[in-house]
This record gives sequence, C-alpha cells and structure tokens, in this order.
Amino acid sequence: MTNQPSPARFSHITDWVFDLDNTLYPHHSNLFSQIDVKMTSYVEQLLQLDREAARRLQKELYRDYGTTLNGLMERYDIDPDDFLEKVHDIDYSWLDPDPRLGAAIRVLPGRKFIFTNGDRGHAERAARQLGVLDHFDDIFDIVAADLLPKPAAATYDRFTALHRVAGDKAVMFEDLARNLSVPKTLGMTTVLVVPNNFEPTFSEVWEQDAGQEDDVDYVTDDLATFLETVIGA
Repeated sequence: MTNQPSPARFSHITDWVFDLDNTLYPHHSNLFSQIDVKMTSYVEQLLQLDREAARRLQKELYRDYGTTLNGLMERYDIDPDDFLEKVHDIDYSWLDPDPRLGAAIRVLPGRKFIFTNGDRGHAERAARQLGVLDHFDDIFDIVAADLLPKPAAATYDRFTALHRVAGDKAVMFEDLARNLSVPKTLGMTTVLVVPNNFEPTFSEVWEQDAGQEDDVDYVTDDLATFLETVIGA
C-alpha cells in the first residue's frame, strides 16, 4: 500500500470506477447521515420499535447483510422500491459543488462509472449537485445489481460483465476497504478514500475492516488532488 500515485502507475487504466457515498462526495459533507436517520426511522415504523431499538437493529442488519435494505428484505420481505424512495428523500444542498473534482474526472482517459449500493436516483441527484454527473458513462446501482450489495462477488461480476470491464485495466475508488477485496482479486488497482485529515496510521479503517490492508493499493483523503496527480495536472 502506498499513498504516492504517479501518472505512470495509472497509464494503463481505461475504466475508472467510483463508489458514491463518502467517496465521490466527501465524508465531511455529512450527507449520508440524513440517509442513516431515514433508515432508522423506516425500521422504527416498520416494526413499531422505539428509536434506540430500531437503531440497534438497523446496524445489526447492515453488519450481517451488507446493507440495511438487504437485511430488511431477507428478514421482513419489504418492498425495496418503497425503502429506496423513502431513505433517499433528503436535502442534497448539503453538498457543495466541486469544480476541481469535476475537471479532474472529465479528463480521465477512458470510461467513468459510478458503482453504488444506493439507487440511480440518489446517485444522479448527488452527482448533479457536485457538478460531476455529466462526466460519467453510466451508473451501476443496487437495482442493476439485482438488489445484491457490494461486497458480494456476484455483484462485481455482474458489473464487469455488463460493461465489459477488464480488471487489470480498471481502478476502483471506495470508502470501505471490505468493498475493495473482490476488485483486488479481479486485478483492479484499488484506492481507499478516507475522511479529510485522517490520522496517518489509518487505524480506524483497519479496525473497521480488519485484515484487509493488502486489498488496498493507495489511500487518499483528497480525491480531487489524487486524480490531478494521476493525470499529471
């Protein structure tokens, strides 16, 4: 793992794959906290739990099933469309447009994709608010994944087959190390995006995703600067 990218190390890349939440838009925007609150409220109302119990169950479902949605579908057979509509009913003005990021993504050589466990509408609204939506070739969302979230290997297989992505010519950007394990086995270059001014040891990342340091090639807390370095801007 290194934190010093160079244009030469990325000169072979033809497909640039970005997670959305806390990756394309920064962790400090706190946008995902709105979704998190909505998910807790959904569990609370669905099962008539108090707020604290709903919060505990929501986190249990996320831990055991990869996403809260996946857990609710498995255990309670909920309507995924209803869930996705309600939890993504949020205020996107929390995101500041990022012209530097947009400019860097625009000039990346090859195709650019958003690959998210959220739905397309959420990805489009967030990317549009950031000012980067028009620079992407497509969005692969949880619906395209047949509602099976990352880090399931079948979901990456579905994505790479659909878009004919060759792993050794692709790079993936993610805020969760566990979601980089399969891309690494597929031959992708992997970049972990951490919160701004993160501690140099990244200890919290590895506590959260223990044993997955080897799946991460690069770590950055500034996506725009990282991409500018890669393209030699």
